[in-house]
Parts: sequence; C-alpha cells; structure tokens
Amino acid sequence: MTEMILPFLLSLVEPVAWFIIGTGLAQNGVYFLQLWLAYRYLGRRGYDEAGNTLWRQYADVTPPIALLVPAFNEEETIVESVRSLLALRYASFEVIVVNDGSGDGTLDALVRGFDLAPVRRSWDDALPHKPIRGIYRNPAFPSLLVVDKDNGGKADALNAGINLSRMPLFCAVDADSVLEPDALLRCVEPFVDDPDETVAVGGTIRLANGCVVKDGCVVSVGLPKRILPLLQTMEYLRAFLMGRLAWSELKAVTLISGAFGVFRRNLAVEAGGYSHDTVGEDIEIIVKIHRLMVSRGKPYRIQFVPEPVCWTEAPSSLSVLRRQRIRWQRGALETFFRHRSMLFNPRYGRIGTLGFGHMLLVDVLGPPVEVLGYLFFPLLWWLDMLDTDYLVIFAALACVFGIFISVGSLILEELELRRFPRARDLLVLTGIAIVENLGYRQLNNIWRIEGWWQFLRGTKGNWGAMTRVGFTRG
Repeated sequence: MTEMILPFLLSLVEPVAWFIIGTGLAQNGVYFLQLWLAYRYLGRRGYDEAGNTLWRQYADVTPPIALLVPAFNEEETIVESVRSLLALRYASFEVIVVNDGSGDGTLDALVRGFDLAPVRRSWDDALPHKPIRGIYRNPAFPSLLVVDKDNGGKADALNAGINLSRMPLFCAVDADSVLEPDALLRCVEPFVDDPDETVAVGGTIRLANGCVVKDGCVVSVGLPKRILPLLQTMEYLRAFLMGRLAWSELKAVTLISGAFGVFRRNLAVEAGGYSHDTVGEDIEIIVKIHRLMVSRGKPYRIQFVPEPVCWTEAPSSLSVLRRQRIRWQRGALETFFRHRSMLFNPRYGRIGTLGFGHMLLVDVLGPPVEVLGYLFFPLLWWLDMLDTDYLVIFAALACVFGIFISVGSLILEELELRRFPRARDLLVLTGIAIVENLGYRQLNNIWRIEGWWQFLRGTKGNWGAMTRVGFTRG
C-alpha cells in the first residue's frame, strides 16, 4: 500500500508547487497593477491642498448630510470624536451617535460632555433594528443627536441611524475616529460634480496612534511609538493610497471602509441597509448596492477619493489585532460566498470580473495558499527535494517585492497627502516596510486562516471587545 501511495504523493509535488508559485505571481501582478494605476491617477490629478478654494466653490451647493456614529464601549474616545465631527467645515449636517447598548460609560460620557437631556423624535421604520431606549439632545448643540438602544451589533446601530436620519446623504463614521475639518466637504465633491451617477464615496483612513488631538482636531502628526501600530500604519497606506485608489480607477470598488464612507440614503434603504448576519457589513452593503444598481440598468459610480482623511485608533495589542483581522477575513468570505453568482458574471461587468476576481485571489485563495507555501517549500527542502539556493532565492524575491510595493505606497503618500512633516518619519516607515515582510505578514495570514476556520464552522458574532487606549490630547 505504501509503495502505491508514495509515488502518488510525489506526483503531486510539482503541481502543488506551481499552483503556489502561480497564485503568488498573480497576487504580485495585481499589486503592481494597483501601484501603477494609483501613480497614474495622482500624476494626472496632482497634489491638492486648496481647502479654502474648495470651501468657497462648494459650500453653497453641498447636500445636507447625516453623520452616523455607531458606538459600543467607546468611553475613552467618544467625546473627542464627536467634537471633531461638530467642528467640520460643512454647511448643513447632523451628527447622530447611536449607543449600541454599551457596557461601559459611553452614554454617560456623552451626556456629561454635551449636557444632554431626553427628547422626543419620530423616525422611519424602513430598516430593522433593536428597540430604541432613549433619544438625547441639547439646544446648544443643534447638530448633535444621541440615540441609546439595545445592543444589536454595528450593522443594527447603523440601520437605526439611517432610520433616524432626515438627510439625502449619510456618512458612516467609526466612533474612535477624528475627521479632518474639510474631510466631509472633499468626500461629497463627487456627489456635487456628478449627482446623477454617484451613489457612494469613500475616503482615506489613517492611524491616529502617535498623533496629538486637541479640540477634536489632529494638531500634530506623528508616528506610533509601539511596533504594532507602526506596522499597521504601513498597511493602511498600502490599502488606501494603492488598493482602493486603483480599484476606483478601474470602477470596481467592492469595499468602502466602515470607518468613513458617504452613501445616498434612499439607495441604501432600497438595498436593505446593513446586514445583521455578517461581521463584514461594510463590504456587504457595497456589494448589495452594486446588485441594486445593476438590476436598474442605469450607470452609476462608487468612488474612492484620497484627499478626505479620517484618523482612527489602531489596535496596540496582539490579541485585539488578531480578533480584528479574523473578523475582517470572515466578513470578506461571508460576502464573497453569499454573492458568488457575481463572480465572472458578464451581467455585473467589471465588478463581477475584476472586483470579485480580486476577492477570489486575495481573500479566498490568498491566505490558505500562502500558509501552504510557508509549510510546503521548507518541507521539500527538508526532504532534500529542493535545492537550498532555490529556497533562499524564492524567499528573497517574495520579500523584496513586498518591500517594493510598500515603499511605492509610501512614495504615493508623499505625492498626494503629505501628512508626515518630518523626513525621519519617512525613514522609519521605510524600515517598517522591510520589517513587516519578516514575520508580521506571515502572522496576519495565520490569523486569516483562523477567519477561514470560523467561516467554515459558521461562527457568529458582532462587535467583539476592541480595547481602546484613547487619543493623545494636546
């Protein structure tokens, strides 16, 4: 029996090796394409810092907007975040904070921070959500509404906010976030320029770890002192200034970050709002809007705009970061397999071929194939079936290409946002671009395999405990 099994296993070695190498080359090819598309866009658009010009141009024509802030155990940062939203340069907006049954002092912090009192307000029942326990307001802050409700998860809290909103647009913002003063104005620019076709717009997410926040604004940009947030700083640069920008150029955006995105309210309601049965509600609602718009047969745009910046706090501990990455992976898989009929379906055009093709390559196949490679090639070397020189060259090429992509993203940051004022910060991030390929990337893929395992087991859950340390205040 062994004599039959061993030749069969040996016959699989070469196909498996080429499958791993081929998948890796395809991923690297996609990353290179993203980098080129992002560079082309920024070269065409150029660096833009004309915030005052934008204000004079759009202040009188911006549509009213509701900012929805779902909050669960955000006592440390919620007041600072709300102050930043109330200080935005925008003509007509309302901030709706939805306390989703927090177990800490989130509601008390809001009541004390803004001297709130209970009020009555009617709302639409278009989308399902858990019961509302109370609504709070203070006439001194007419643009602020605080909603207290039973715990139902982030999607449930956002649906409640949509029901309570009365504006044609809404902006979903994480409670641990700080927007730059002109971020909202920049994010709605596509809605003003192309009101008929623009249905959703996302902005850039940056990490506030290491920055100084005063009166709801980031007054001093700095790098995190701890290694985990530093590694995530490079990740976010790559994800937004390269990934999201490239897919926006290709008109195949499948994700607008749940931390900062603007939507047409009526279309979000028609699409069914945020789904309760997934932890990836941000990617799910975008795919649902794609399906809705394709069914209508009308042209539409879902766009990423790099200039609006939202600062958020990144996890500082391995345990919190692990839970976040497992949840992200599980959410991507839930959406992909729920809407798998869109994959390579000509009816859905670029979103079915490019968008879902990318999800298949990076989210579905990526983690298991990469982890298989971590185990497979060293095993071949140990069995003396792979030359040491080939193993070293393969590992070195993978590492060098990863560094190249990260450094390329850092160059894009200098071309577009220029949020790091010191040359020393850029040198530190260049070093991080090297370090992240020597353990951190591999650890992330192991966490994503855990997300795969939870998806296969049908694990359910929503927010999870995401411990905050709070902003550095000036």
